[in-house]
Amino acid sequence: MSFEYSIFSGSENGDIVVKKTERPFRPNDVIIKITHTGLCYTDVHQRKRDMALGHEGVGIVERIGPDVQTIEVGDRVGFSVVRDTCRRCKECLAGEDMYCVKPDIYSHPTGSTNLGSLASHAVISETFVFCIPEAIDNLYAGPLMCAGATVFEPLYRYGVRAGERVGIVGVGGLGHLAIQFANKMGCEVVVFSSTDSKRDEACELGAHEFHTTKGKEKLEGVKPIKYLLVTTSSQPDWGLFVPIMDTRSTIFPLTVSEEAFDISSFHIITKGMRIQGSDVAPRSVYHALLDFAAAQGIKPMVKQFPLTKDGIEKAFAAIEDGSLRYRAVLVAQD
Repeated sequence: MSFEYSIFSGSENGDIVVKKTERPFRPNDVIIKITHTGLCYTDVHQRKRDMALGHEGVGIVERIGPDVQTIEVGDRVGFSVVRDTCRRCKECLAGEDMYCVKPDIYSHPTGSTNLGSLASHAVISETFVFCIPEAIDNLYAGPLMCAGATVFEPLYRYGVRAGERVGIVGVGGLGHLAIQFANKMGCEVVVFSSTDSKRDEACELGAHEFHTTKGKEKLEGVKPIKYLLVTTSSQPDWGLFVPIMDTRSTIFPLTVSEEAFDISSFHIITKGMRIQGSDVAPRSVYHALLDFAAAQGIKPMVKQFPLTKDGIEKAFAAIEDGSLRYRAVLVAQD
């Protein structure tokens, strides 16, 4: 049995194209009616590919397969970048979904091209679907599926403890959520931004310190940082940040960039520092993320657009010109 639905696809010239597609409806699948979807810069990179766009989907379960056990019709659910895995490789067996050797991941060479969140529906295995807690509105759930998971993962799984100094570079789609998570985890949150324009906003979100970096060759008066999350859209000036890192500290370079990672080894060696890669989150962490966000009242700052061709075009434009504060959410019109 298969299920037919509509998708918004990229194309070679970058135009958004509305298409009909279909997917097999397997015994362990659920069919989700999309109500909201986040949009992020990863989608900009895929805009010129002939594929269903979007990976921050939220909606209502319309149908379930006969073998589905954990999801019911009417549930509010979300899905993210990882839509399925091989379930057999060593990473899958260790519960590390995002490092599967042959995954169904958005934008990955082995990923499905007809499964995205800019669509009328999604057909996906129940094991890669997450129930949205009652305290989180669908409007805010989408960005948690990608941006939220990207910053929550290093804070949750790599030894960050309450009371430690956590630096966050950049106040944007990732950074504004990282500030909230780190604050609610009891950390001392130190924010670095190129200019002073976002100081008040960062402090309202939970920053305890705010430092500007533009035009500076050295960061004066900053006490050592134990963990540094880099959330900017391009590589920062590492020469500014490495000297203020604490002994046995960790840098999480969350920026997706093809630029060379240009950093001196001197401080890394003499301070016993670690550079830790981190990619979204496994399913177990998604459940913890949603529970924590619900309990602590964490939500993204969003701007709404209609989930239409014109609305998608306008959301892309806002992302690319840098005017967005801070996540675009597209809302279904039916």
